[in-house]
Amino acid sequence: MKKYFIFSLLLCSLVGLAQDKPKPPLTWKDVGSWKAIPAFGGTQLSPDGSWFAYVLNPNEGDAELVVRKTGDTTKIKYPLGAGTFFNMSFSDDSKWLAFKVYPKDKDKKAAAKAPAAKPLPDKVFLINLASKKKTEFDRVRSFDFNGEQSSVLALHLTPATPPGPPGADAAKGSDLLLYDLVSGKTQNIGNIADYAFNKKGDWLALTVDAAEKAGNGLWLRNMTSNVVMILDNDKASYKSLSWTEKGDGLALLKGIKDEKYKNDLYSVLGVKNFSGVPELVIYEPKKDTVAFPKGMTISGNRTPYWSEDLGRLYFGIAKTEPAKKETPKAENKKDTLKKESDAEKLAKIKADTSIKTIEDLAKAISKVKADTTRKVAAAPADANKEKPDMTIWHWQDKRLQSRQQVLENQDKNFNFIANYDIAAKKFLRLTDSSLKSLNVAPKQLYGIGSDITNYELDNNLDGQNYADIYVVDLSSGKRIKVIEKHYIPNFYASPIASPDGKKFLYWKDGSWMVYNMESQASLNISSKAGTSFVDVEDDHNVRKPPYDVFGWTNDSRFVLVGDGWDIWKLSVDGSATPQNLTKNGKAEQIRYQNRYVLDPEEKGIDLAKTQYIRTYGEWTKKSGFAALENGQLKTLLWEDTSLGSLTKAKKANAYVFTRQTFKASPEYYLSTSAGLENPQQVSQNTPLLNNYAWSPSVKLIDYKSDKGDKLQGALFLPAGYEAGKKYPTIIYYYEKLSQTLNSFANPSYPGGGWNPSVYTSNGYAVFIPDIVYKLNDPGMSAVWCVLPGVKAAIKTGIIDETKMGIHGHSWGGYQTSFLITQTNMFKAAAAGAPLTDMISMYNLIYKNSGSSNGAIFEASQGRLLPPWENWEAYNRNSPLYHVKKVNTPLLLLHNDADGAVDFTQGIEYYNALRRLKKPVVLIQYKGENHGLAKLPNRKDYAVRMMEFFDYHLKGKPAPDWLEKGIDRLRLDDHLEKRAMSEE
Repeated sequence: MKKYFIFSLLLCSLVGLAQDKPKPPLTWKDVGSWKAIPAFGGTQLSPDGSWFAYVLNPNEGDAELVVRKTGDTTKIKYPLGAGTFFNMSFSDDSKWLAFKVYPKDKDKKAAAKAPAAKPLPDKVFLINLASKKKTEFDRVRSFDFNGEQSSVLALHLTPATPPGPPGADAAKGSDLLLYDLVSGKTQNIGNIADYAFNKKGDWLALTVDAAEKAGNGLWLRNMTSNVVMILDNDKASYKSLSWTEKGDGLALLKGIKDEKYKNDLYSVLGVKNFSGVPELVIYEPKKDTVAFPKGMTISGNRTPYWSEDLGRLYFGIAKTEPAKKETPKAENKKDTLKKESDAEKLAKIKADTSIKTIEDLAKAISKVKADTTRKVAAAPADANKEKPDMTIWHWQDKRLQSRQQVLENQDKNFNFIANYDIAAKKFLRLTDSSLKSLNVAPKQLYGIGSDITNYELDNNLDGQNYADIYVVDLSSGKRIKVIEKHYIPNFYASPIASPDGKKFLYWKDGSWMVYNMESQASLNISSKAGTSFVDVEDDHNVRKPPYDVFGWTNDSRFVLVGDGWDIWKLSVDGSATPQNLTKNGKAEQIRYQNRYVLDPEEKGIDLAKTQYIRTYGEWTKKSGFAALENGQLKTLLWEDTSLGSLTKAKKANAYVFTRQTFKASPEYYLSTSAGLENPQQVSQNTPLLNNYAWSPSVKLIDYKSDKGDKLQGALFLPAGYEAGKKYPTIIYYYEKLSQTLNSFANPSYPGGGWNPSVYTSNGYAVFIPDIVYKLNDPGMSAVWCVLPGVKAAIKTGIIDETKMGIHGHSWGGYQTSFLITQTNMFKAAAAGAPLTDMISMYNLIYKNSGSSNGAIFEASQGRLLPPWENWEAYNRNSPLYHVKKVNTPLLLLHNDADGAVDFTQGIEYYNALRRLKKPVVLIQYKGENHGLAKLPNRKDYAVRMMEFFDYHLKGKPAPDWLEKGIDRLRLDDHLEKRAMSEE
């Protein structure tokens, strides 16, 4: 008995020891298998709210779909393969779920190694949610349920055999399966290029594209009677199917090949009267020799659509492009002459009677050769000789040549908008070279045009945006300029049309204005509000930018705008006093940030219905949801988490939202109450989270900048944190980021090597301070904000001030490169793609857009006036200018194909530091842009950056590449060894 007792005690002790065993840190090797719900497109709620589907996608490997019944614990899992964007859809009656299944990761990798391998097709699984029966369909390109009817699943297949070489008559169509959800029977319709159901799902539009265009046309299928009508049939191509929102009108393009032109010549087809016998309307430019502009055609690059009253068709027009005449391969004239002279030579030699001996024959051949040489020398210049490959950059170019190159395809595809009045049989061109941009307002009564012609050069030089604003009558084409040189400091300052299509809201010199397109009059609607709507927190070099616009009310009588804190209701005609709907925002420092659009078909804000708004505590970092109902505000949720992503089921009072903290991944919660009471968790995100050591909490650090600005920073504690113990710390920044206090950082292989969750799991503290900027001092602003923040965080006793590293990428990389010229506080620094010489950077090109960096410096992130007015400020804020003061070991990441911050910026800094014999290592990944895109490169740099910090901040041994570099001849061996060690 005594032995048994001792054995029991020993067993209990061993169990206790096993339970207390600390969890391992998350390594970069582990990150590959980490699964999480994608931030976009990874979830879906059924229309009746009874089912919730979500994807768990690993960083490497195969994803799975989890289908959860919201009323109980029923859960089904399905393999999805290796996808990037996941496509799933519930039927409108919530009885079925269809989703794409992609090839497995291992099969994709195997195919990638075999260039001749056939493309791996996708599948679709169809699930009967009541019986859980699964039906599989192979080679599916796309799929759709037939709208509100929910009786059929359409599946457009990828051809079983790859199509032949493209040509004028190459078929674009493939099989379309119509699977009857009730009977389980399938119908196959061949040669379908495109298909589209209307909203109700009682009509299916089909375009046929067969080999040699035999039988091509537009078909309509009545899904109730299954009768198919051929509305148009021609040796043509049909494309760009577009149903009206109500499903009572269909528009598309019909293209005919004409050998004289490079592209098809298009007509517009419109179909209406779906309650009776569908009526086809065709507008053919070639038959309209009076109104349609000569030398133009209907564009194939704009989808046509009906006006709301089905009275007009809208479409694009563009210049015709003559086909290039095929120049036969011109033979080299030297070759031609040579062939001719060979024939002549033979004839002459045969005809020469003086040839008696071998010596005579040799003389005759020499004479013929000499004649040929003289003929070649006298031959005319080759008409097909090589042309110079060059570009002319002119100081008056409105857009840089590099910008023109980036936009070349967009410019080629540009088209002007026009319409065709069905009853009047009248074509009307609405835009031309003097007014290219036009937004058609709701109800299609007016269009709001924007012309930057007079300002384009200056806009591109200094980044300050101006435009002339026009109103166009869409029935007559008459246009009037209503605002000259309209200043657009940000997105919200541009005209925003009302739901009735008769007015638009715009911003003018700190005030909200409404222009009435019928009366042609403007009115200041914000002057009596008693608050400012100017975004005073925007520290870019723009004048009086506005805060957010929440939208028009559905009756077009009011607009809702923000003052940075509260939401204001402004009367469009000035008849009502401006009203603060939320009241307590500014007083309690709560930001009413954004309104959730729960009905995707809404036409303006209906204040008779409950409006849901996200709230955020500026200094507490709390978040929540508030409801506006009958003019009254009610707080629904308010907590120390980050809440967001509120959606509603289409046909039920079922609301889903997310909740997360730094240590708890975003989970989805469902409430069947309009007040969001008693929410139930319906997801299980990041299933591996509990397997690893994790940050236990985060502290909010309050501090002031050296210029007196009130700021905050988020200090994330390391896994296994013990009070009183100091930890190595990474300081990371990018303008203002303290709002990430309650944001979960999913472990991944990032494009810049940084992931805070991996670092805290591995025993680092992470501090993220805010930066605000002063004009002409972007670098010094980092000094004035980051250093006081770090000093405030050190006072917590958590940070080991002798083991601090800093890191930032892009603009954050610039801050890093600059900070180490101003302080020796940090033991190590890693800078990704940094700006280092503000003068040379100003005059370089942002290659990704083709634009000059100057505009970014003057009106955007650079926050500097032009250098010739400001040389000292450019030098003062350039890391390169202060390079001699650098004593901090630096790891630089800069790629040779960086299209945002030119590679030369990294090289300049590296070479200067190297010349001064400062400790610097530059890592360059060939062909990569501003951030790393290729997975092997992302994995490699993430590991190297942590190795760099581990050596400097934790005292771990330095890897060879860091200690003594890797010779070019040994690089392949080095990379191979690392790859083997990762396996």
